[in-house]
Amino acid sequence: MTDKQKILIGGAWPYANGSLHIGHVAALIGGDILARYYRLSGNDVLYVSGSDQHGTPIAVRAEKEGVPPSKIADRYHREFVRDFTELGFSYDLYTKTTTDNHEKVVQDFFLSLHNKGLIYAKSQTLPHCPNCRRFLPDRYVEGICPVCKTPGARGDQCDECGSLLDTTELLNPQCKICGTTPEFRESEHFFLKLSHFEDFLKEWVPKQKGWRQNAANFTRGLLKKGLKDRPITRDTQWGIKIPIEGYDDKRIYVWFEAVIGYVSASIEWANAQDNPDAWIPFWTNGAKNIYAHGKDNIPFHTIIWPAILKAKGGLNLPSQIVSTEYVTLERKQLSTSRNWAVWVPNFLENYDPDTLRYYVINNGPETSDADFTWQEYLERTNGDLVGVYGNFVHRILSFIFKNFGDKIPTPGDFDEEDKKILKATKDSFKTAGQLISEGKFRAAIKEIIGLARLGNQYVDKKAPWSQIKVSQEAAATTLWVCAQVIRSLGILTQPFIPRSSQVLLETIKVSNIEWRFEELPAGSTFKEPKPLFQRLDKKIIEEEIAKLEKAT
Repeated sequence: MTDKQKILIGGAWPYANGSLHIGHVAALIGGDILARYYRLSGNDVLYVSGSDQHGTPIAVRAEKEGVPPSKIADRYHREFVRDFTELGFSYDLYTKTTTDNHEKVVQDFFLSLHNKGLIYAKSQTLPHCPNCRRFLPDRYVEGICPVCKTPGARGDQCDECGSLLDTTELLNPQCKICGTTPEFRESEHFFLKLSHFEDFLKEWVPKQKGWRQNAANFTRGLLKKGLKDRPITRDTQWGIKIPIEGYDDKRIYVWFEAVIGYVSASIEWANAQDNPDAWIPFWTNGAKNIYAHGKDNIPFHTIIWPAILKAKGGLNLPSQIVSTEYVTLERKQLSTSRNWAVWVPNFLENYDPDTLRYYVINNGPETSDADFTWQEYLERTNGDLVGVYGNFVHRILSFIFKNFGDKIPTPGDFDEEDKKILKATKDSFKTAGQLISEGKFRAAIKEIIGLARLGNQYVDKKAPWSQIKVSQEAAATTLWVCAQVIRSLGILTQPFIPRSSQVLLETIKVSNIEWRFEELPAGSTFKEPKPLFQRLDKKIIEEEIAKLEKAT
């Protein structure tokens, strides 16, 4: 059990321009694991996120569909809320960037930094499409990355190598709407004075101990190159208005305002509690601030957001960065444009959400790129969840129900085998908890499934089906020990696969759980058990791959 503390957990804000896919789940799942674990450990957790509704990708899609950006953004926001709920994400607030509250908070940040001279206006050379007759925000321009030479780099960032870019640096730039080569013209915009924070960040970043290695390495690489001041406004009508007169045709850009959403969401949550100051303890003093996101979001959370927070003053900087690597699909790069993706809404129509959570934790991109294959998904589901964990729980509870009714049997004296597995069960809380707090989710879930595997080995060795023919007390002892393992598994799995955890705990009538070992008393009643998971048919592999190939 950890000492109780305030913990803010921020999950990255997905663009509301298309459905969620498995890459989003893999990048964001760590935030939910941590939130659930820290709550069970007795801490005061605030877990927030929302839909990024002002991104240029939304405006691009809206233009292609001939509808207002708000229609696209709201459509996918509603879908995101439904999907995250079904996936079991336990946000205290999942909001969006088009709220009046968010606009107010962002404008307050803007004016605060502007008044300090850390946001300033200057003329900038920007792409202008002669065919569309408009300035092009950086995500309306694509070309070849000047760093890694990969095609398809955007005007603000290359997803392949992660470099932050400027549209003037792209090779062979093209307008994303019509394909025309843009001209470059002058336009006045506001810049964040990132260069002012370079020395501070070079001193602060190496001291951070709670960052994933890819975040630490990537951030040090960017700092080594030196920081340039970055424009934070764009020539667009879709976004938050600049709170200074004379800039009605421009808006605050998404990469500045979206990260401020962590603060605005915290404030919105506090207002919903009828306690407007309730957010402050999560952002000050000894509170821990954790961010979960994908690799492409690293610079925004390790350089830009710390710089903004430092400039504003009085708010905590990131304590822990839980960043993932990339996900591929059937050994090919995920591509939303080519429809080469496993879309979350489609997945949830056909499969148990816990099985996706388990897969992206156990086989996901925690420390290196990971490939999703339907073959491996089936093997992990049928092997670990059905064959090991689900099998152990169901066989034990069914045997007790058949031979002892709906009550946990009373044990006799314990032998060394009994004591050994009980100790392993108690130790699992400390071991798995430490791994979770360090962001080592794969190792933690392996520890927990390993306990279920140990339970199967124990019961096979004890053979209560044979014991009961000779000594009911011996069988009762074995089954009581197994019941303790099962109760603990119901708690240990809760941060990872919450649906099945809840089903199990309701079956054994356990509530008000904490992250620690407690006995399931002899005589406790439970419901007739049902399987926690359903075995998947091998035919789904060919069916799902055929769907992918047909869709591309």
